[in-house]
Amino acid sequence: MADVMSILSANYKTVGSSVPGKTAYVAVDPKLYQGTWTGTYPDKKTFKLTVSNVTGFRAKVKYQSGSTVKYQDVLIKDQSFRIGDTKFRLTKAGVAQIRNVITDPATGSTYLDTATANQS
Repeated sequence: MADVMSILSANYKTVGSSVPGKTAYVAVDPKLYQGTWTGTYPDKKTFKLTVSNVTGFRAKVKYQSGSTVKYQDVLIKDQSFRIGDTKFRLTKAGVAQIRNVITDPATGSTYLDTATANQS
């Protein structure tokens, strides 16, 4: 049993040290992210993201668009985070780019919806 645990431990350390990424997770300024973000996709669908409890590089996010509502705890890295198929990227104070992967139920094909969100 000890051999199995040492193998798992060694593998865990190896995998953990090779996680790809541009930068390490670092604390962010909560004022830059916290609040309500709203916008409209090119197809005129509106969306709203509510970012709360920003602590360090963690936050709680609620995403709403049409009948879709998602709740998720997120990690903020490189000025961005993901909630489901949606990516939020802060472009400047009060403005973010939102990218949402949409799957057409009839054909199964996917496309990328991109919009700008403003913080209020």
